[in-house]
Amino acid sequence: MSLGLNGWGGSLVALLAGATSVLAFAPFAFWPAAIIAPAVLFALIRHCGPGRALRLGWWFGLGQFGLGVSWVYESFTLFGGIVAPLAVMVTALFVMALAVYPALALWLAVRIAPRADWSSRAAAFVASWVLIEALRAWLFGGFPWLNLGISQVDGPLVGWLPLIGEYGITAILLTLAIALWRLSSRVWAHGPDWRCWVGPALVLFLVPLASLPLRSLDWSEPTGHSLSVGVVQGNIAQMQKFDPEFFQSTLSIYRELTDSLPEVDLVLWPETAIPRVIDDLPDVRTDLDALARDRDFSLLVGTFARDGAGRYYNTLLGFPDSVGEYHKRHLVPFGEYFPLRRLLEKMPWLFQVPMSDLSPGGADQPPLRVGELTLGASICFEADFSRDIRATIPSADILVTVSNDSWFGESFSPYQHLQMARARAIEFRRPLIRATNTGISAIIDTHGHVRQSLGSGEKGVLTEEIRPREGNTPLAYVGGWPALGLMLLVLAVAAWRQAKLRSATMQELR
Repeated sequence: MSLGLNGWGGSLVALLAGATSVLAFAPFAFWPAAIIAPAVLFALIRHCGPGRALRLGWWFGLGQFGLGVSWVYESFTLFGGIVAPLAVMVTALFVMALAVYPALALWLAVRIAPRADWSSRAAAFVASWVLIEALRAWLFGGFPWLNLGISQVDGPLVGWLPLIGEYGITAILLTLAIALWRLSSRVWAHGPDWRCWVGPALVLFLVPLASLPLRSLDWSEPTGHSLSVGVVQGNIAQMQKFDPEFFQSTLSIYRELTDSLPEVDLVLWPETAIPRVIDDLPDVRTDLDALARDRDFSLLVGTFARDGAGRYYNTLLGFPDSVGEYHKRHLVPFGEYFPLRRLLEKMPWLFQVPMSDLSPGGADQPPLRVGELTLGASICFEADFSRDIRATIPSADILVTVSNDSWFGESFSPYQHLQMARARAIEFRRPLIRATNTGISAIIDTHGHVRQSLGSGEKGVLTEEIRPREGNTPLAYVGGWPALGLMLLVLAVAAWRQAKLRSATMQELR
């Protein structure tokens, strides 16, 4: 079945399908939308040419990212110092740029499979989508938000995450979308004759059903003694966070919350809980070291650090010194560093983001340690990337991540960010401890279940006994490369098949 919508009608349906896809992600978690939206999109491109497919993909992207990442407006206007009209323009440009990715995916699919053979076009559709999605998570530092596979953290395909990762799950979802399109086509064409549509119906039913047993596979096993942890969420508004006059109040809030904790082994403060360069605060550093020693716990604090060469880092600093320190390796473009620094220095009125010219930490940093346990550390943006967390495996017994989601206010972002952190715990079967400034802080088990959490706008602490884990999942061994390699092979086979059909047609014409 083709929807047969030309012009603005088809563009509007593509736009609505893109917006519908956002429902598959947190906070909605309506996972069937990750199948329905691509099925509608495939129906739209079933018989169209590359140019039309490009436009439909772009409209789909406008709907997907226009709704799904609309929260960037708040970071630009409320905290980035950009006036509202300019923030609207920058947000619109950002969304339009992201929409280029699904546009390229559809253009490539139709270009590879230009003929009416539905199976070749379907194969090219699946492979192109997955490969372009992976490209989006890599190019210019990467932006993996709304990668389709992440929706299954709350769906029946979640058990595939430790095996084939989010890109493999995206491929499965798109295959199910093709089955849904095929089912609709057969029902439309043949009505109640069930023999014509039983095949795609069985695919839609059996693939999720057969995936359910994978959810219970552990892949890792407990090791050593349990670790009691405390997570502190100060709920300090972003507008106050970098206000020098509020600095002492910030310290008091975190100290008071930490003092309220029972006896624990590890205390975690969020990203930039101390929003100044710790090297300029020797008294604070001494006090935190004394706090950790007096209470006999390890303390991890988000702050900024400076090295001997004058480079600044977004840092997770341990107390006492034996815990170690971790400098963020994967920085946010235009948020923590400026790729076009020389150009932007001529327009200082555009951006007023504190500590926005940081250096990345080295790839060979020693891991954080609490006693005999090794912690796999990540800061904010890094937890969105499976490859960044994989770099800490298998040595990490527990994953810790800190974030400052107050940049995005009361939007979808904190929920989406938590969903991606849950995916990391599932992929590598490690418990994950997450501390944020204003929410959502959480303690997550190896199957991605949130054991405890503090929501947006809450002030408080979490405590939990965590059992360290050891062992590798298949994804930890090989990463996402097998899934991406398979998609390249599918695309090559689809192209070869189309070339063969073209050659046969040419011979017939002769």
